[in-house]
Order: sequence, then C-alpha cells, then structure tokens
Amino acid sequence: MKYIFVAGAPGSKWSSVVKNIYYSPSIDRSDSSQARQYYHDTTGQSSPMHLGAYWDPGMEFDIPEDCSGMSKTTAESIFDQPFSGVGTRIIKSHVFCLPSNIEWLRHTWPGYPIVLVYRDTDACIGWWYRCGGWDIDYPNYHAYYQNNANLVRQVQRQNAGILVARSSATARAVENNRHLCKILDIYTAPDVYWQDYAAADIEVTVI
Repeated sequence: MKYIFVAGAPGSKWSSVVKNIYYSPSIDRSDSSQARQYYHDTTGQSSPMHLGAYWDPGMEFDIPEDCSGMSKTTAESIFDQPFSGVGTRIIKSHVFCLPSNIEWLRHTWPGYPIVLVYRDTDACIGWWYRCGGWDIDYPNYHAYYQNNANLVRQVQRQNAGILVARSSATARAVENNRHLCKILDIYTAPDVYWQDYAAADIEVTVI
C-alpha cells in the first residue's frame, strides 16, 4: 500500500490522529523535518503536534480545492515530493473532506484507505484557535482560509462532506489508534503513542 489518505477540518484534532500512527514501522516518515513541525501547549505535551507535510490550496504542497481534474500521475508527483524513504505514505489534506475529492480518491486509488476525522464545527473552530489560529506557522492557513468568516465556511463544508462519506456502507468506525492500525493493516506505533478517540472527543472512520 503506497498511501493512506487522511481528511479532517481545521481543529478536528486530525493531526493528533496522524501523530499516533505516524511512528508505526510501516510508515515512511521521510517527509518529517524541523520546518514541518508545529508545537502548541494545548495538550500539555512538549512534543510537536503537526508532523510531516500537508497538502491543501496555498500550502507548501499546493493542490486545488477540487482535485478531480488532476490525473493520477500529476497527483502522485505532488504527493511524493516530500518523501525519499520507503513504507506507506500518509497524505493529509483538509480539502479531501469534500465529496468530489473523496470520490476522486476512491476512484483513482481503489482499495487505499481514507481516514475521516470529525468533530462538530464549533469544537473545530474553538480548538483551532486554542492551538494558535492564524499564528500557526506550519502549515500556512492564510492563503486559502484567509479570514475568520471564510474559515468557518470551509470547516462547515468539510464537515458536511465527512458526514456524507461516513454514511457509506463500507465505512468502519474506529475506537483508538491501535484499532486504526489494525484496520489500515500497518504495524502499531510504540506503546507511548496511545489515543482513545472517544476520550479525546474525536470521531474517526475509515472508508
């Protein structure tokens, strides 16, 4: 399996979901660099909460809001840019939440998992601001999200897309990061990485 796709709105805690599978021996972590780490104190942890590359309109790895016009070759050339290692590559984008992009992912890479991370819009917005909001230095939210009103609109759109996608007959609800690794068919991360999704107020689904 070359890719695991991850979709979640800003403030959905999707980066924490990624972090707790990122250190699986199955994962290619060559996208990690000091410049692609972001720390915040909200969790009381002294470790980075954003790890590795992000793909979104106007971010370091720029993709369109509607990806459905991109060929597989073009998309993979963008997805693979930050990697130089071996293993499964985690490709995470907020705009993967949108229905047209979810269908594009499923059609273009059939059988590759899409991890959907959901929290309601108010919870997302509140958490995003607690984590730094517009002062977050990686990834850069300014180009696409622009201002407070547009941020709320985009989170609402992205959450609506996730709710549609997770109603699929093939959707599987996930309890914790070890359960997620089992569904993804990757080795679990070391024991220090543990996350119970209900306790963290996160809803995770794999389609």
